Amino acid sequence: MKKKSSGKVKILVVCQYYYPEPFRITDICEELVRRGHKVTVLTGLPNYPEGEIHPEYKFGKNRNETINGVQVKRVLEIPRGKSKAQLFLNYFSFALSGSIKSLNLKKDFDVIFVNQLSPVFMTIPAIVYKKVYNKKLFLYCLDLWPASLASGGISQENSIYKIIKKISKWIYQSADGIAVTSKMFIRYFDQDLKVDTNKISYLPQYAEDLFGEDNTNNKLNNDFNLVFAGNVGVMQSVETIVEAAKILKENNKIIFHIVGDGTSLEGCKALATLYELDNVIFYGRKPITDMPNYYNMADVMLLTLKKDDLISYTLPGKVQSYMAAGKPIVASIDGEGQRLINEANCGYASEAENPKLLAENILKMSTDAKMDLLGINSLNYYRKEFNKQKFMDSLESELILLGDSNV
Repeated sequence: MKKKSSGKVKILVVCQYYYPEPFRITDICEELVRRGHKVTVLTGLPNYPEGEIHPEYKFGKNRNETINGVQVKRVLEIPRGKSKAQLFLNYFSFALSGSIKSLNLKKDFDVIFVNQLSPVFMTIPAIVYKKVYNKKLFLYCLDLWPASLASGGISQENSIYKIIKKISKWIYQSADGIAVTSKMFIRYFDQDLKVDTNKISYLPQYAEDLFGEDNTNNKLNNDFNLVFAGNVGVMQSVETIVEAAKILKENNKIIFHIVGDGTSLEGCKALATLYELDNVIFYGRKPITDMPNYYNMADVMLLTLKKDDLISYTLPGKVQSYMAAGKPIVASIDGEGQRLINEANCGYASEAENPKLLAENILKMSTDAKMDLLGINSLNYYRKEFNKQKFMDSLESELILLGDSNV
């Protein structure tokens, strides 16, 4: 007999990353709690992006926590480290220990929610729980696999790639519902992974409330300030920004601010030193609560992504944060990101990894009398398409629907 719905569900959230790691899943879970749902998160030990376990989580400490009403259960995980070999061990260790832990969780969760970033293997503990307890699984795909591997340099003809493609296909086909952050993801699921598109919906990300709380200008000087905020990794191609800064180095009024950390940060710093650039400032990683201060000192936000057909399907989450802050955007990006900026009429977008065109657009923006209007367009588009209320209403409806479908 089917149980009667109360409109509230007990949700098991599976994600390899959670607070204090800087991902939006923390905000999502806390909002679900505020809406009256019971939320338990199965996650790993905080080590992103530094690659080392945070001291307060070593030696078995803080494996079970309650954070702002969310029950957090952490499992053993090998840290990311600095090598590809250790990163693989990191991926494998969470999938294994999370699967073991899932067998020992209570069986009274109504629905499973996977916030799927890289790696896709983080979904495996959720599938184990689904199979054992006959529960529905809703997957939110923020990072497309195995497309991410191909973009990282692994050939699609490589045997490892082919194995991971089969695993990825099995994972996505195991989900009862899938939401994607980019409409272009649906094409990949259909053509490359043969996943039933009837169970796929479009659910773009939102920005945390703090990005829209204060849009006052906090400029440090009278220069033209451009800010890049977020992960500084291979996919983000921040080197393109440094190359554009080199082209514009004689214009001492244009200043580039890089706020974030990642595997490519030291390489970008070295490149800036090689070019003797004094127009690029690196701040490293900052807490999310500090980010509005950096946004507010910007005239324009910067967006770059690696040139790759599959990566171009992705819409980086920072786009929503930039728009929520009411900032114009200058981008070196293909595909979904370029399409969206043009549709919103909120800035200039040129092809990925082309520093010459990026520099030209930065110069153009610096003298654009309509720059403030582009910022207004950015904020208006965010409020219409990406606001948090709309996101949470859609997600909540999906989880309640799947939770109520269990018998």
